[in-house]
Amino acid sequence: MKISFNIYYPTIWGQTLHLTGSLEELGSWDVRKAANLQYINDGLWSVCIEVPDHTPLIEYKYFLQSNGITIFEPWDKNHLEVFDTPGSKYTLYDTWMEKPEQMTFYTSAFKEVLFRHDGPSKKKEISAEKNIRLKVFAPRVEKGQNLALTGNQAVLGQWDTTKAIKMSCLNFPEWEVTFDASNLSHPIEYKFIIYNTNNEDICWETGSNRILNLPLLKENETVVVSGLTFRGDFDHWKCAGTAIPVFSLRSSESFGIGDFNDLKKFTDWVKITGQKMIQILPINDTTMTHTWMDSYPYNAISIYALHPLYLNLQQMGELKDPEAAGEFRKIQKELNVLEKIDYENVDKYKWKFFRAIFTQDGTKTLSGKEFKAFFKEHEHWLVPYAAYSYLRDLYQTSDFKNWDQYAVYDKQKILRLCSPLSKHYPEIAIYYFLQYHLHLQLKATKEYAHSQEIILKGDIPIGISNTSIEAWTEPEYFNMDAQAGAPPDDFSASGQNWGFPTYNWERMEASGFDWWIKRFRHMALYFDAYRIDHILGFFRIWEIPKQSVRALYATFNPALPFSLQEIKQAGMHFDKERFTRAQIKGIFLTELAGVYAQEVSEKYLIRIDEHYFALHPDFDTQMKIREYFTGKTDFKDQTIKLALYRLAEEVLFIPDKKQIDKYHPRISASQTFAYRELCTSDKYAFDYLYWDYFYHRQNNFWKEQALKHLTPLISCTDMLVCGEDLGMIPGCVPEVMNELQILSLEIERMPKLTDTEFERLENIPYRSVCTTSTHDMSTIRGWWEEDPAKTQRYFTQILKRTGLAPDKCSPELCRQIIENHLLSPAMLVVLPIQDWMSINEAVRRKDVESERINIPSNPRHYWGYRMHLNIEELLKEEELNKEIKVLIGLSKRIKN
Repeated sequence: MKISFNIYYPTIWGQTLHLTGSLEELGSWDVRKAANLQYINDGLWSVCIEVPDHTPLIEYKYFLQSNGITIFEPWDKNHLEVFDTPGSKYTLYDTWMEKPEQMTFYTSAFKEVLFRHDGPSKKKEISAEKNIRLKVFAPRVEKGQNLALTGNQAVLGQWDTTKAIKMSCLNFPEWEVTFDASNLSHPIEYKFIIYNTNNEDICWETGSNRILNLPLLKENETVVVSGLTFRGDFDHWKCAGTAIPVFSLRSSESFGIGDFNDLKKFTDWVKITGQKMIQILPINDTTMTHTWMDSYPYNAISIYALHPLYLNLQQMGELKDPEAAGEFRKIQKELNVLEKIDYENVDKYKWKFFRAIFTQDGTKTLSGKEFKAFFKEHEHWLVPYAAYSYLRDLYQTSDFKNWDQYAVYDKQKILRLCSPLSKHYPEIAIYYFLQYHLHLQLKATKEYAHSQEIILKGDIPIGISNTSIEAWTEPEYFNMDAQAGAPPDDFSASGQNWGFPTYNWERMEASGFDWWIKRFRHMALYFDAYRIDHILGFFRIWEIPKQSVRALYATFNPALPFSLQEIKQAGMHFDKERFTRAQIKGIFLTELAGVYAQEVSEKYLIRIDEHYFALHPDFDTQMKIREYFTGKTDFKDQTIKLALYRLAEEVLFIPDKKQIDKYHPRISASQTFAYRELCTSDKYAFDYLYWDYFYHRQNNFWKEQALKHLTPLISCTDMLVCGEDLGMIPGCVPEVMNELQILSLEIERMPKLTDTEFERLENIPYRSVCTTSTHDMSTIRGWWEEDPAKTQRYFTQILKRTGLAPDKCSPELCRQIIENHLLSPAMLVVLPIQDWMSINEAVRRKDVESERINIPSNPRHYWGYRMHLNIEELLKEEELNKEIKVLIGLSKRIKN
């Protein structure tokens, strides 16, 4: 069987086209053995291969080489051709597939969930001697709709839609049809139409008739024309969803904390209220101490392992010991009625159950073929995870530097430790057992959500813990001597120090971003959409020295620091000693430390000249200061500690780590004593440098970094991509997100324009996720009570109400706020469960403060929020559920 591949691609000098694929004749995906296309003319390239007659199908992909360097189109997916006429000649006319304008509808969220079409398991064999097959991408063909082909030929129905040829979707959103080409007359004109299950046409293609220009077909030839795209003028598709952490779910079967079975049950509530999405927080294992400190979901020990506490115990099996089973039922009831999560007791008793069920069923489970297949696929992360978990508990610390012979990861040592022949194997294998059950339960939840046409949206944290498995096994990918965080913002005036190491992007790039690609593909096992936490980190990260506690003495990485010449050209008289060394003039000590100024100067500082003091060597870093004041909680000690913290940040410029005599302006430097001492001309010069550095200088540089980092990652899966783009946003961020079609995050009370107090919802982009609040913020009701003056302005300007704003946010006001969000142009409106419930007086929680999930300014916040209703009870709240469905319907976010 001969196959001729043809594609139009206008190249420039030095560029060549090649073809790789699933057949040996195309190199079996080895680009070194790929077929070389020959240039014909006018941008047309072609190659012909011969394959065995009964070859069932071929998967293939074109790629470009420029001066010998291989370039793949990032978005382009593999082409698939099924051969249903053995022994024929196939002539394929392909299109070089670039990223579509509406890439969102090509994601698994739509292909596999919302618009899923289950085509026939195989194509019908065709019997005509001359055939034409047309393939067209039509992702906006929704459930209950189909695609058909009509045209000016008898075989195409002569424009009679009742005689149009119905198309199939073996590979949705690509549709195809094959028709007999024996009796065609030229010109061949045609169009595609969308019709419903009642055979009524819904939508004709826009634009002029298509013209099919092909050479005369030979006997036993099938010509395939692919890469067409349905031309349609569609309304903006929109939906609504709910954001809730898994740990916050509550059902009658919970064990004091939400689990994956609760997530499955929650799907039913989302379904009956007309929503289409559930958004959760990270669900990776965070176990470091087995205490409430592990409740922070963004500090995982593994980028792969799921959290054992999210296992539903009933689905793991029934304990055969009736006394033990009874004890767990009793404890379950006690834990499940608690208002908040009792993290430590949940952990204690769930682990007691895990050990009991593993002792009972572990050997049988681990010897099964299903488990063995799971283990083989996930062994690369599962073995290090199990070893880490065992060693963490053995040494009673997650800090692997204290693990004696295992402090430095050695793969062979770990394999011996985890060998089934090892005496420690039972203590290690339990982690395989638990991860297998987690995998089964979460996959079952995803499948159920799919059956209900609900999207599950996950969360990818920007950082990894410096005592995580990845830091232990792959330290080369991280800057372990630095900490990631965020500059000052509405959440924290001194910035946020997350304590995570920053990424070594150079090393990651050298490996083809394999670390990230494996992470994203693993996530695609369980989700159809995901949120990239702090997407700004892919442009640049706020990097804090290891010896800092707060996040003011920090710089962007990567960044373009100023040279001495640039600083001087700006008109500034640069004094390296004064501007880069933390010091303070004696006259400012009282303002710095109040009544404790003299004690501070005598005990914690050293005099460096007649006017200035610097920190004593015992206190010259914030880490030393924090360590000294640990356990000292009285007012005086806390006042002095904060004064010393501030003094440690008392600089105008921070020297670059790698480049000598290059400097970064310190953020919020205008609040320093050093800035106040500048003469007027130096202040003008510094202000110019500051503004340039933080808002202009880096823009194109950061754009290049983001495109380089994000492009291969978002294209390695079909998941829908959303980005959390809050904070100090460089001008290039919207540009990059729009180019890559990443949905932005829009919050009314966190406008992205600096000259406005509230975001105008009617102006937010369509390609966005709009929400009332996030897990890092107070709920609608909580925010309403925080700042009465601001609330009054919102009440008057945004809600268009007169008079005094009430002290409390009534259900009526909450309803109006939510309705405004639902009426926004945003594709997705995803609201916290607390805000959905706020519209009904009988359902919403009485205590507003208890609805808060996290307080970012408190690094030791307890993430213990739980729903105050069981999911079963929520399903019966008919008034609330009807209200939500009506609101969603009025905003046209639900299909009638």
